[in-house]
Amino acid sequence: MQAFLHLKSSPLFGEEGVVHPEKNMKYITTTIAALFLLSGCDNAPTASPERPAQEVGIVTLKSQPVSVVSDLTGRTTASLSAEVRPQVSGIIQKRLFNEGDNVKAGQALYQIDPSSFRATYNEAAAALKQAQALVVADCQKAQRYALLVKDNGVSRQDADDAQSTCAQDKASVESKKAALESARINLNWTTVTAPITGRIGISSVTPGALVTAEQTTALATIRGLDTIYVDLTRTSVDLLRLRKQSLATNSDTLGVTLTLEDGSTYSEKGRLALTEVAVDESTGSVTLRAVFPNPNHQLLPGMFVRAKVDEGIMSDAILAPQQGITRDAKGIATALVVSADNKVEQRELETGETYGDKWLVLNGLKAGDKLIVEGTAKVTVGQQVKPVEVKANGGNA
Repeated sequence: MQAFLHLKSSPLFGEEGVVHPEKNMKYITTTIAALFLLSGCDNAPTASPERPAQEVGIVTLKSQPVSVVSDLTGRTTASLSAEVRPQVSGIIQKRLFNEGDNVKAGQALYQIDPSSFRATYNEAAAALKQAQALVVADCQKAQRYALLVKDNGVSRQDADDAQSTCAQDKASVESKKAALESARINLNWTTVTAPITGRIGISSVTPGALVTAEQTTALATIRGLDTIYVDLTRTSVDLLRLRKQSLATNSDTLGVTLTLEDGSTYSEKGRLALTEVAVDESTGSVTLRAVFPNPNHQLLPGMFVRAKVDEGIMSDAILAPQQGITRDAKGIATALVVSADNKVEQRELETGETYGDKWLVLNGLKAGDKLIVEGTAKVTVGQQVKPVEVKANGGNA
């Protein structure tokens, strides 16, 4: 509009705004060219500034010695366990213990009615005495006949028969002795005793119950609780992986600590005693047995526990912060690292146990790698980035 007013007040217009084409044609041309130049200046292209490299937070990894600890699960079992069973049949007369008591080996637990067994013993004892008396009489007779046969006082046949009778009587005595010993053993078995020292459980019978020597149900069970076994399970894959690692040992190697079902830590420390020599075909796992002292009988057989087993020392382990490691849809662990030319690279990892907020990296990362822990969602593989070291300890346990 200002340009139009300017034109109206210019020499192109005469009085009352009448245009005179014949005048100042040069002025019109000059003015139009100026307007085109002004509009062209508004559309002139401008140079855009270069986009800066994306900043990412990184942690430079370092190797360090780490105690390799395995988290396993298992159950407690008694180090000693024995079922109390009757050796003879009969009626239970008395129970001689309180359920849950500590008993000693040889302590009387049940009394079976001994009447019939005592009668059998007495009968065997009488038979033995009778056989011994016959030995005395018949052997003296054999001795007399042996003297008389020399003087033809008796026939040779009678003397030989007397010797034979004496020998048979002696054999009968030995047989009666064995019968008496058997009767004595059966009589003693009417008192059922504890086979081991330990804590006895609930009795399955009461006075008046009939028990038999062939019954399958135990009268009670005694368990030794001063020492407890913990049977742990580990997959055969984990066992093979551990055996591939070159682990140093120290005084804590094969030490085991327990976490109980309520989350508390058991005060006593155990030790791994053995590893089963075969793999369970149904589960693909191997059983490990740890031994724990149990002075206060806090551990009871059948408890579910979690155990940490000290496997040894990995001298050059890599611990990586968990926020720098992700897993894809297949469960494969991956990480983004910054290369020497500040470009993003992706690595596939093999990880082990966790140590606080860090993963033990078994394969895929090495000392000196710059692991991206911040800004991973803002970058892609191959992108130029600006690494910035974040405040982290580089993987200390």
